[in-house]
This record gives sequence, C-alpha cells and structure tokens, in this order.
Amino acid sequence: MAETLLAILLATTSAKGSNLVFRWPEFPSPSPRLSRARPDPSTSLSQFDNPWRASHTYESHGQEDKPLREEYARDPEYAWPRPNPLRDRSLSFANPSRHTRGGLVSPSSRDRSYSFDRSAPPDEYEIVLGYSAEFLANLLCPHMSMCHQKFELVVDDLAFIGHPVCAEADGGWRFKPEKIKVGSRGRDDRGANDSASPYGLDNPPSANAEAASGPPSSKSAWLTTFHLTLVLDLPDPSSSASGNIAKYFNTLYEQIAYTLTAVLYQEQVLSNFVEKECDMLLALKDQCMAEGESFPQYAARAFEISSIAPAMKTVFEAIKSSSMAYVTINDLPLELQLPPYLDTLLHSQDNDEDADLVYSLDEDPTEHWGEHQNLGWRLPVLAPWKTLLLLDIDNEKDLHMIMGGPQESAEDRNLAEGLVRFLETASITLSLSEMANLLDWDLHSQVYPIIRWLVLHRRAKVVDVVHPGLKTAFTIPPKFGTPLAQLTKEFNAAFTHPAIPRLPEILSIISGSMSKQTDSHFFASIVKSKEYIPMFHDVVLWMLKRDLLVTLHLRIRIVVTSELKRRVQEQRELKKAQAMSGIGGSRPRPDIKSSRNPSFLLGSHPQMVGQRFRSNDSEKSEISELNFDIVSTTLHIDEGSASDSSNSEFDEGDSGWDTTEDHTYPSIIDDPGKATPMQRRWLTAMSDGKDPVIAKRFELINQYFDGKRSDDEILYTAEISRKQLRQVLHHYDEYLLTFLHPS
Repeated sequence: MAETLLAILLATTSAKGSNLVFRWPEFPSPSPRLSRARPDPSTSLSQFDNPWRASHTYESHGQEDKPLREEYARDPEYAWPRPNPLRDRSLSFANPSRHTRGGLVSPSSRDRSYSFDRSAPPDEYEIVLGYSAEFLANLLCPHMSMCHQKFELVVDDLAFIGHPVCAEADGGWRFKPEKIKVGSRGRDDRGANDSASPYGLDNPPSANAEAASGPPSSKSAWLTTFHLTLVLDLPDPSSSASGNIAKYFNTLYEQIAYTLTAVLYQEQVLSNFVEKECDMLLALKDQCMAEGESFPQYAARAFEISSIAPAMKTVFEAIKSSSMAYVTINDLPLELQLPPYLDTLLHSQDNDEDADLVYSLDEDPTEHWGEHQNLGWRLPVLAPWKTLLLLDIDNEKDLHMIMGGPQESAEDRNLAEGLVRFLETASITLSLSEMANLLDWDLHSQVYPIIRWLVLHRRAKVVDVVHPGLKTAFTIPPKFGTPLAQLTKEFNAAFTHPAIPRLPEILSIISGSMSKQTDSHFFASIVKSKEYIPMFHDVVLWMLKRDLLVTLHLRIRIVVTSELKRRVQEQRELKKAQAMSGIGGSRPRPDIKSSRNPSFLLGSHPQMVGQRFRSNDSEKSEISELNFDIVSTTLHIDEGSASDSSNSEFDEGDSGWDTTEDHTYPSIIDDPGKATPMQRRWLTAMSDGKDPVIAKRFELINQYFDGKRSDDEILYTAEISRKQLRQVLHHYDEYLLTFLHPS
C-alpha cells in the first residue's frame, strides 16, 4: 500500500532557525532506479548498445564504428555517470550558475564531478534523503504567503506533499476565517475548487465553531511555521497511467497530510501544543547528539515523551501495511487511512487481474458511495439486494464497545442506540432492504449512511446475501491476499470440530464442484447435514472476512430456437394469406372515392378499378405487399367495409417485421427490455399453451433476462419470490439459458 511513501517529516522554522524536528523511518531512502550504465565508447562493448544503434540506423554497419564512437563523445546525455548516494544533495543548490524556473535549482543539473569516497559516512542526524536537515527544513517551510494551502514540490525523483501553516504577523496562532467565494450573481460559491484546502477552508473543519464565535489565540514563544510533510518516491513516468499521478498525490494530501495538519493546527491554536512538543523533541535531540547516541536511540526516547512522534510512526506503518491508523494527539483520538487500492492508480488498469471478476459492476458506485469512497476503493454496488458483513467483531474494536459508551447529548445517544440496533439486526442472511423493513427505517436516508460509515472505517464490507441453509454457490478467488499456509494455521486454530474439513480440502471441493452440473452449492458439496449448518455458518463468515469466497449468482438469457422462429413465420404467412383472400370478389365491392383524381366521380371508372383488382386476384392468390401498399395509397376505402377490416388487421399484425431477423437459426435476445417488434413476437409465441398465470409472470419479468442482472436483483426489482422465479424457469426451460457468474 502506498508503495511510493518514503517518509513523514516534521519541519519547523522560528527565530531559533529551521529544524527538522522528527522523521520516520529513521533512515529513509528512495528505491533503486532501473538504469543501465552507458558503455564506454573507447571499447568495442559500445557496439552492443542495440537500443541506441537501432535509433541511428545509418550507423548499423561495422565499417562505421569510428563515426559511432565520435557520436558517443558528442552526446552529453549518452555518457551517464552514476551519482554518489552519500553526497549531500543540497550542495547542488549552492552553485549560483545553475538554476531553473522560479530560482530553484534541480538536482538533475547537479555537479557530476563529485568524489566517490565512502570513507566518511554522513551524519545520521543531519543528512536526510541526501539533503542537509537545515536546508530541507528551509525548503519545506515557505514564506507566510504560501502557507495555509496545498504544498507540492517535485525535486528530481522525490515529491514533497503537505499543508504548511504559520502564525500571524504578531506571533499569535488563531483560526483562519472561512473563505467564501462570491459568484457573479452574489451567490456563495462553496463548491468551487479552493486551493487552500480540499474542502474550501483555510482552518480545520473542527474549528469552525470556534472561528465563528471569536477564535481563540495562543501566543507562541518561538514557533512561526510547522509543516508535516509526506515524502514520496516519484513513480517512473513510463510505468504510470496518464493523469492518475495527480489523483494519487491529491488523495494522499486530502486523507493524510491535510487531516493530520488540521488536528495539529487546532491543538496549537488552543493550547500551544505543537510548540511544546517540538521544544521537547529538539531538546532531546540535542541531548542525544551530545551524548553520542544514534538516531534510532533518539527516536525510541522520543516515543516515550511525545505524542506526535509515535503518531507519525503509526501513520507511516499503517499506510505501508494498508491498514487503519489509530493515533492519539494531545488526548484526541484520530483514525487515518488511504483507499485500499490506491496504488492501482500508478499502474495500467489491464494489470488488475481480478477486479472485473470479483467486482463486476452494473452501475457507477459513486451513485451511492460518494466521491470520497469512489477512487481507489473498488467497492461493489450499494444495492438493496446486497448485505453487510461485519468485521472486527471478535477483537478489541468491537463496535458495541466503541459506540456504547457515554454520550454527550441526547442526539448522540439516539444515534448510538440506533447504530447498536442496526448492528444487532445485521446478518449476511438478510438483504439491506429486509434489514430496513425490520428496523422500520428508510433505506437511503438511514441505512445507507450507516453502511458508508462502517465501510469507510473498515468495520464492515458489502457482500452478497448468503442462503440461511447455506445453499449458496461459491467459487474461490484467483489469488489470496495471505499465504495459504498461514490461512490454514489460523483456520485450524479457529475450527477444531472433526466434521469440518481442513481449509485446503474445502477450497479444493469448492473449486471442483463448479465443474459439476448438480450439487454445486455449499451445503450439498461440503455441509451435507442440517445439524452442521450453524457450525459451517461460522466457517463461511470466517472465509468471507478473508476474501476466500466469491459468491456465484444465477443469470438468465433468452434463446429463440429455430422451431419457434419457423412457427412464428408460419403464423405470419397464414395470417397474411387470410387477410389477402378477404379482398376477392366474394365480398361486397366497397365504395371507392378519390381525393386526387376528379374523374373517379364518373361511374365507369370505379368499375374499371374493381375489375383490375379482381383480375389480379384471379391470376395470383396473394397480392404482394408492394402492390397492396400502392393501391392503398391511391384509394380511400370506407371505414365500414369488410375489406378495410381485413387489410388493417393484417397491417397491424405485420408492422415492424424486420427482415434482418428473418432467419431460422437460433439467436439470443440481447436486451429483452428493449425488444424489437420481431423479438416481441417471439416472446409472445413462447407463451403459447402455457399456464396464463405463469405466462403473465414471464411477460412481466423477461425484461430482466439480459444476462447482466443477478437472481437477487431480479427478485427484488420484480417483487417476486424465489419459488415464483423457479416456476418461470421450469416452464420456459427450452427458451432460457441459465449460468452462474460472480456478482
């Protein structure tokens, strides 16, 4: 997790100077770059530099070796000397002849003639990531005008991200008033992108009430600026997805750097907390240096007297292990984390092997999860037919203990009691909509907010409903997050009943049961006895918490058989023939009028047209559609005539007949909800001879048989029972294709 995070630094500036107060880990270092040394042009080995030769095709012949070597000598970028990792990198900024935009010198242009002498190791207190500590503190604590906003600095292969804050000009620390941007019409523009903070505020959110009622102020004795900085190893651009690096940096800033700084700033304003902590850490640092103690010894002693130092260590280790960071700053508890799949932003999405398999989404998760739980979370759809799996219930993070304590207000007590009620009701055998009905809560305004909170704090996760009798089909994920040997050891410690197979055997049975046509659900393949259901229910919970099971759902598609198509075609031809035969001379001749040709008012012309009609009808049993359309556009037949009735009946039945679908080989209706007229004919013909009740139900729910909707979604959306769905599947078995697929 956060594979690029190298260190967390706390830098300060004051009248005493600039100081790097604390860092973690003790000796951060960037990851080695995959760089190849350039071959020496004076040797024949340079001829094996194939990538360079391929880009200079005119030098591909052996007789042109001399021009090739001359080209090497002329190209300063080709000869690449390896830098000395022990050199003070900040020295490269001291050369006034080298500078870049904004007056800042990049180490990419640093002096490359430095020594490779490794006999004198750098001071472990004063050299950090190749820079002197004082120089780094100066760099990270900018001028007052650049404080109270996002800080992002990229130097060579390092990126520094944070939110520096400073005291006022009089030396006092106080909350900044909330910035309100006024639009062109005088309206508040709070949704605009404010560079001061991700939420459009200069002051921490928890301090808004204080700022509104006259913000308190603490007078600092010496501290003027502090900056908690995240140091990142800048990813190789060739391995990063375009545009994702900015989102990656912004997530680190919002979730870690800004949140931690907001809490520290609040405590500094209220009680001068940060200055007191820095005083203790700097005094301890001077003492350790005077006594000749190493930096790890200084860090160990710092953890005993400070709350900022252990918080920095906890946050760093939690980020690297992809877990929650539970820290306490000045007796203020705080939870910090990064999205579990944040690192995927730095890699091609094609490399994410199991994302589509486990999380095949039919809709955008941002619809219910919100913006902050969208990026890097890879959450399934928050849908009424899903359920909630509670986590960490069997350890020190018991939710009942966390929320069951004393509350400050009646509103807080009501919220806590409601959460406890929800936790007592939640079960993986109940869908979210069923939980809402049992609690008499609104699904969207009451249930979903609790679920979002639980998932955000990693107390629960959204999964598929498990059958109470464990008649649920599972498969195993393509890979495990924990080695199987470790999982087996934990499983053996948790389940000792002799009727429970070992974990590898369970996984093998589940994997092999999918190849069978019957008995593929968990009960039939593993449990096999109703008395063991409660015990194996705990087994399923244990495996779901560790992502060892993937639920399979029934999905349905409609197949139009050749026999059905021929039957529909024959019915059409028969209806067409019956309609055409009704135009013959046996029926009374209709009154014919013309709207265009006045000569039709003459008595002889109607007879001639009628004779022409009868002549065609005697020569051919059917009138072609083309001829019939031409005649119908020329003549107006009275509404009361018999031939008008037969013709309109045929036109209505024949409308929408798509000749592109007029074939006899089997096909699948891709989207029954948007069926064409021809496909609707086929769907109607499938119900010929069926029970009217079953046929009516099929007509109502066949729109969901598109192969994308799971059986749980169909049951909830169509408001039918599982038994009624099975009846439809049984009676229409010859026209349905059913299969199991991960949800």
